[in-house]
Amino acid sequence: MAERGAVTGLLTGLAVADLDEEDLARTVCEACVDGLDVDGAALSVMTAETSRRTLWATDETAMTLEEIQVTLNEGVCIDAATSGFPVLVGDVTEPVEQMRWPVFAVEVAERTAVRALFALPLRWGAVTIGVMDLYRLRAGALPAGQWQDLLAATEIAGILMLGVRTRPGGPGGGLAGGGDPEDDGLLGGGLFGRPEIHQAAGMVLVQLQIGPEEALARMRARAFAERRLLIDVARDVVERRLVFTEETR
Repeated sequence: MAERGAVTGLLTGLAVADLDEEDLARTVCEACVDGLDVDGAALSVMTAETSRRTLWATDETAMTLEEIQVTLNEGVCIDAATSGFPVLVGDVTEPVEQMRWPVFAVEVAERTAVRALFALPLRWGAVTIGVMDLYRLRAGALPAGQWQDLLAATEIAGILMLGVRTRPGGPGGGLAGGGDPEDDGLLGGGLFGRPEIHQAAGMVLVQLQIGPEEALARMRARAFAERRLLIDVARDVVERRLVFTEETR
């Protein structure tokens, strides 16, 4: 079992490190996996009022969890981002959790071996900057000491991420704004930002003459209807195996 304060100790030295947001996300996620009783982690940042972008995932299962939630717009990470409070699930297979997220819980059970989920918002005052998403293959809550360590580490990570995103030349372009709108918009990229989704949404908006938000919503609806991940629908669009027309509304 990890010692209390293990994650916080690993992160406190980052304040003077010159990291970009992806390096910071990777370091935070790996510190959580190394220092806590969890099997994987992902970190995402908020890019628009209703959108977030995954910066890093420690493994394929963590990335699958992110993609399920992007596809459905439902799940622990979505709730943490919306409410601004931690969302803790000791066993996603419990009936109460399946009632809470009737589609998300089924998708997690069918696509992964995950049992426990922990999502914590990265906050600055009343603003949610991003979300830390952790999973474990066995059910149960985190020990009290690890939970306190995770809370402290999340607070540190939020402050560090704010610093990266608001410094001149950073992804946020400084407090006054600026930067590349493609990097910070609804369909922004990033290492795990899935550029195929960005490209596919651009193709759909041209096909249907609609805005980017509606194009993404159409793709998400198609994925939901076919019980597929959004990334799979996006790849079909990019490879021209799928064309959206007015008849596919």
